[in-house]
This record gives sequence, structure tokens and C-alpha cells, in this order.
Amino acid sequence: MSLYTVTSEIFTENQNSSVVFKNGNAISSFVFKCPSYMIKPKSTNSNIIQDSDDDLDIDRQEEGRLLIEHHISTKLQHVGLQVWRGALLLADYILSNPDIFQNKVVLELGAGVGLTSIVVSFLAKEVICTDVDIGEILKIIRRNFIRNTVYIKSKIYIKELNFLNLNWPTFYTKRIDEATVILAADVIYDENITGGFVQTLEKLLNSKYQKVVYIALEKRYVFTTVNMDTTAPMYEDFLKCIETRNFNWHIEYVKIDFPQYFKYDRVKHMILLKIENKLNEEQL
Repeated sequence: MSLYTVTSEIFTENQNSSVVFKNGNAISSFVFKCPSYMIKPKSTNSNIIQDSDDDLDIDRQEEGRLLIEHHISTKLQHVGLQVWRGALLLADYILSNPDIFQNKVVLELGAGVGLTSIVVSFLAKEVICTDVDIGEILKIIRRNFIRNTVYIKSKIYIKELNFLNLNWPTFYTKRIDEATVILAADVIYDENITGGFVQTLEKLLNSKYQKVVYIALEKRYVFTTVNMDTTAPMYEDFLKCIETRNFNWHIEYVKIDFPQYFKYDRVKHMILLKIENKLNEEQL
């Protein structure tokens, strides 16, 4: 992988307030608008306030705040230590569609510093938050869950899962097979990791359970002298990996016009994919 330092746009475009610790990490405050189902009606003298139409009078601009520890910049192989737009896009989708995640067992792959897993823990029954343990990333995830316990409703499991090593212990395979919703954000950035990610999905979706996967990413365009054109090579490699293996999956693009709760630039190159496994008759 490249040794060049990379920095997520999130750190500069959102003006999140940050505090730098002695270890060089930052803690950013990610402000979000609370969806209506998270807002408790205000009351006075134990009486619920109603408006002129007899609807509950609630402050629909109420805000929440996540405190997330992360790095400001990293080498490419450590980009999971930063926060990227795809994590916030996926977080917006979760808050916009609570019924999909309510009381479910949810697995996140390549969770980074855990922002998306924390958001889905507002709703899910259990969250299995995973990543490869480099740069003490699992310790950072644990600290981030502790910082945001006021919002968390789920049981939380933080485990290592490496896309490049699919020899999982039997007990672990059985445990994560119980997850019917799988999340992944910003994991398409390197050829080897992309191939490992696709193999990981193949193993997870080869299940007797109906599963749905949501993958959020941003197409990163570069100019290549080979084709004399601008392309998004990692995104295109990901699609090729799926097409050449001829999986029995249903794949669709989710429109990204759902409400935006977090503060970031939802650029037109952002993608949200939905993948479902198709069970055969013997599995039904």
C-alpha cells in the first residue's frame, strides 16, 4: 500500500470541534438532528403540550452529539482510524429507516472508529462491531462506545475480523451468522482489501438465513494515462469482483435522497448499495 499520508474531508468540511490528546488522537463532536422518534415530548406540570391541531408539540430541531475519537490523518493502510463520508451517509440511512434495524442483530464490517455501529446501536437488538485490529483500533472503538453510552440501546460486541483471513473459529462463525443486517462503509479503497471484502461477503451470505447488506462508499476518481480518462478504479474493481463470481445475489442502488441528519457534504459521487442473498427452495 502507499506510504503517502491521507486526510479525510470530514475533518475540514464540517468544522467539528476537536481536542487533541497527548497520544495525537482527536475527539470530534459530530452533531446530528434527532429524528422525531428519538425526541421525547416536552411537558409542563406533567401535562403533554399539544399544538392547535392536537399534535404533540416537540422541538423537531433537537440535536444530538456523538463524541468520536479518531486520527486526523494516516497512511493509506490505516485509513480506518479516520471518519469518512460513507460512514455518515450510512448513519443517515439508518436514522431515516428505523424499521429496518429495529431489534435486529447487526454486523458491521470494517467499522473503523465505530461511528456507524454506534448509530445503529440506537435501534438494534445486538451490534457486532468488527475491524482488523491495527493501530489499536478496537480499543478506540471501545472508548467511543463508552463516550456515547447515553444513546446506546443494544448489546455490543467488539471483535476482530480481517478480510484477508477467513479462518474464523467455529463459535465465531455461528455467532455472526445470526446477524441478518450487515453494514460496511468506506471499505473499497485497495485492490487486495476489496477482493478480501468480496470473499467475506460470499462467506456471510452463504447462509440459511435471509440477509441484507448495505455498503456505503464514495467513488474516488483519478486520471489514468493508460486510458487517458478519469475513472474510479477501486469502485470498478469491486463491481468486477462481484460480476465475475456470478453470485446469486440481488443487488440494487439505493437513492441517496433520504433525510440528512449529520453535517457533511453529501456529494453526487456517493453510493449506497443494497445486496440480498437469494435462498434456494431447500433453505426456505
